[in-house]
Amino acid sequence: MKKNTITILGLLSLSAAQLCALTIYTDASGQLYANPAEGRTLLGEFEPKKKKNTFSVQNTQEEEIKEPSSQPSSAKITIINQDSPDFLLGKETHINMKFVPEDAPDMWLKAGVRIQGTLESKSTEYNDVTRVNTDINDAYLRRVRFEIAAGFGKHASFVMDIRNDKSNYGIENTEGSFSVGDAYVKIKKPFDTSLLNFKLYRAKIDVSRTETVKSARVIAYDRPYVADAAAQYISFNRRGANLQAYGDWNKKIHYQIATGASANPDKVKDAQGTSGATIDLSEQSFFYGGKIKLSPFDGWEEKKVTETYMGQGKHFTIGGAYWVVPKMQGTTANGAKLDVKRSLINAEISGHYKGFMAQAEYFKFKDAVEDITATTLNTGTSTGWYATSEYVFSDFYYIAPFFRYESWDKFDDIDGYDTTSTLVGINWYLRGNTTKIGAYYQKDTYGINAGDKDVNILRVTSQWFF
Repeated sequence: MKKNTITILGLLSLSAAQLCALTIYTDASGQLYANPAEGRTLLGEFEPKKKKNTFSVQNTQEEEIKEPSSQPSSAKITIINQDSPDFLLGKETHINMKFVPEDAPDMWLKAGVRIQGTLESKSTEYNDVTRVNTDINDAYLRRVRFEIAAGFGKHASFVMDIRNDKSNYGIENTEGSFSVGDAYVKIKKPFDTSLLNFKLYRAKIDVSRTETVKSARVIAYDRPYVADAAAQYISFNRRGANLQAYGDWNKKIHYQIATGASANPDKVKDAQGTSGATIDLSEQSFFYGGKIKLSPFDGWEEKKVTETYMGQGKHFTIGGAYWVVPKMQGTTANGAKLDVKRSLINAEISGHYKGFMAQAEYFKFKDAVEDITATTLNTGTSTGWYATSEYVFSDFYYIAPFFRYESWDKFDDIDGYDTTSTLVGINWYLRGNTTKIGAYYQKDTYGINAGDKDVNILRVTSQWFF
């Protein structure tokens, strides 16, 4: 028995050294064999036990090398929007790629790039025969973005982007310059409720729905003129440094209140289109104000502010805003005194059902300046509105025709300051907003005091982001 035991151990040791299974046979004398033969019977099959890998370290102790775990890691990188429909080129991606570290799953980093290109043919015809008509063909980068965001934990994150808009635009064909767009800290649900959240520094205030929608998700890359004016009227590019609180109640009621740095006079034009760059400010207050939006019908709540819904879902929202700069005083280059209380009223309505979307906004500007070059400034009100609509054929390659009409009286008290704009076009969502191309025709008509001209524009557009 002792001899057999030694023999078995020897065979098993050989098997372990070779990392293979061993089959053992025996005969009437009790002798053990590794191969079958006449007079031998099967004793059993034996599997060697795997030896754990080891390695030596400087302290001469042996440490076990951990084999790969079959459990999923908390670290991950994501980019695909899993809720996206399947487009011709695949599912839409998120605007930024998200990285989540293995050792801190509550923290994350997002990064992405975006580019919008435009081919443009623009002709201008003046009603004044002494002026020279123009016909300009151009190609330029409408927007270039590098976006980055970082999550510091459950509640805090930071968002910013570096941008270059209208690079190679116009006769000058300049390269443009890079600048900071968004740059804010978000504090989300600090009291574990959606009713109260905060943003600090350069975050958008909601002076207009279409201006609040991210430019990657607007139907036409150039927003309505009256909305662009609202974006500059209260705070620089609607995101001068500010402090804001916002939240929602069951997606039924949304609100935002904010205060911060007021408008830059360089960016605000008078009714004739002249910049306020000549104004030498002597006193200016912070802006303040807010917006409230309602989704009154069950099942029609707005969950994401966008203009492109890709034929999915439904929503209906109405809202209103009031923003004011209580004091703005200064002197123009011609010695005229500026003393205004600038305010903006905005109202919006929007809705979509599957492929159909429609939205409209109204604007009223108080203490608008008629002519900044006059020796005595004339101020009054300016009002305007636009309406836009799109239909996405989700069963026909996500081709989407759209329409927009705009009417803006730049100075209500005097005739001839009216501007109208009509736009018709089509977008093709090859991969949602990730990859899309489009084309549209736009006709603008300016009153006798607002330029006295007709402008016809044809644009072919494209967008990629990742």
